[in-house]
Amino acid sequence: MRISAISYLNTAPLMWDFEHGEAGKQFDISYTTPSRCAAELDEGTADIGIIPSFAYAKIPELRILPGIAIASKRPVRSILLVSKKPIEEIQSVALDQSSLTSVALVGILFQKYWRGGARKFTSHAPNLDSMLLTSDAALLIGDPALRVDRSRYKTWDLAEEWIAFTGKPFVFAFWAVREDAQRNSQLDLSAIFQESRDHGLEPAHVKQIAEAWAPKLGISEEDARVYLTSNIHYFLDDDCLDGLHLFYQYAYECRLLPAVPELRFAESPAVVKSPRAV
Repeated sequence: MRISAISYLNTAPLMWDFEHGEAGKQFDISYTTPSRCAAELDEGTADIGIIPSFAYAKIPELRILPGIAIASKRPVRSILLVSKKPIEEIQSVALDQSSLTSVALVGILFQKYWRGGARKFTSHAPNLDSMLLTSDAALLIGDPALRVDRSRYKTWDLAEEWIAFTGKPFVFAFWAVREDAQRNSQLDLSAIFQESRDHGLEPAHVKQIAEAWAPKLGISEEDARVYLTSNIHYFLDDDCLDGLHLFYQYAYECRLLPAVPELRFAESPAVVKSPRAV
């Protein structure tokens, strides 16, 4: 089966068994941006992907692998709106072109929380200096956001703003599998991907990930460790599902989605193939 994954610090724990264990031998893995993960699932060039939660609502015949997420119940640090102006003076926003969910989230926050009328949104490569040359503010996601020198700008952490607005966690992404691929597989995908997450979050492995990624991002190993253990929440629990439902509802109300999607989850092969009880 073909996995489309994302090479960001926040996905490293999810990929632990695929990069360090036996699971990697069972799958064909490639790395791309969040928006391309969604496109590859939609096109059928990938079977499983870390899909932006907004993209799930627009791609038919996907199943969510239960229990796993890239979410936040506190400031996330890696999804930022950056500007030199106060929020009420922002009229134009350059959007990181690799993002889908965060683009929808910033649109919802401007309409429902920050208010102040319509803004102009344009897609842009994630380069802060050039983004701010053409727009009042920039939306950055993932590793580029972690590199922002917050002492130089006004910044709004989108997870923090969502939580202040709704009281709910925010779910940025989760694993999804194409229904046809799941039907043709004998693997217990939910168990495989949950175990990889659990192994990646073991303290020794988090330390190893932080040591490898901190120099790439120009942050300290302690900052990387805290980000993985405190800022990112890797469990699609009931609170996160409530937040996800609310996000879809608001996206519909803001005319970003044509309908609120049903959340459909992958089942284990035993459940899928067992005869119905009489």
